[in-house]
Amino acid sequence: MTKALHPLDSRPDSDQIFFEQAEFAADAVFHGFFSRRGGVSKDIYASLNCGPGSNDSLAKVNKNRKIVSEIAGCDPAHLLSLHQIHSADCLVVSEGWDGMERPQADAMVSDTPGLALSVLTADCGPVLFHGTKSGGEQVIGSAHAGWGGALKGVLEATIEQMVGLGAELESIKACVGPCIGQASYEVQDDFSKGFIQEEDTAERFFKAARKDGHLMFDLPGYCAFRLGRVGLKNVYIKDLDTYFNEEDFFSYRRTTHRHEKDYGRQISVIMIKP
Repeated sequence: MTKALHPLDSRPDSDQIFFEQAEFAADAVFHGFFSRRGGVSKDIYASLNCGPGSNDSLAKVNKNRKIVSEIAGCDPAHLLSLHQIHSADCLVVSEGWDGMERPQADAMVSDTPGLALSVLTADCGPVLFHGTKSGGEQVIGSAHAGWGGALKGVLEATIEQMVGLGAELESIKACVGPCIGQASYEVQDDFSKGFIQEEDTAERFFKAARKDGHLMFDLPGYCAFRLGRVGLKNVYIKDLDTYFNEEDFFSYRRTTHRHEKDYGRQISVIMIKP
């Protein structure tokens, strides 16, 4: 089962945009997980494909990103995306960059208003973070947590960098957005070894699959576990399976199973309002 997204906006030349907010009660911060709906891309990229790394028309990707920028309330040049490499690397961001020269990393943090930190996903876990300094100033973060990045420590690296900017650990909240759910994520038995070697209790994030020699992996649950292990008390999971819900989400695994040539990317965004 999957939950419906909330319609955010409608435009005469496109479908409604569907959108889920993170669980942050912070008026000073824009935050949300966008679906694939409400953009201008066509065919397998329909329609709000925000991934410049896809083979979609760059002009359409940029128009989609402009739609997102308008909703977030930022300059399109300040909707920042990374060249994601499934690492544990987290950048501290205080200014924008050329959209075509994306730094290689998988997470960002900032205390600078007007910079929209984004995550591009198509099954991996987008995680948005919000915290405050002792004086109440905002600190935000975003992380791309596929199984590789999560295992390597990208979520912990994001928290560490937020604390380095002055965020108080007890103030930090994190929300794991739409990603592939356990019912859709079949892996081979030996896939679990690295997780269990890192933490023997991680065995609970795997359950038997119908196929012999295979397991089903709980990626969002594992991400929440890693966040809780370093002291976060407020961790939320959006119960939205990107593989299962084709109407709302792109999915790398679904594309692979269908032998399609490429796939789009949905975007998740957090920004301190200027």
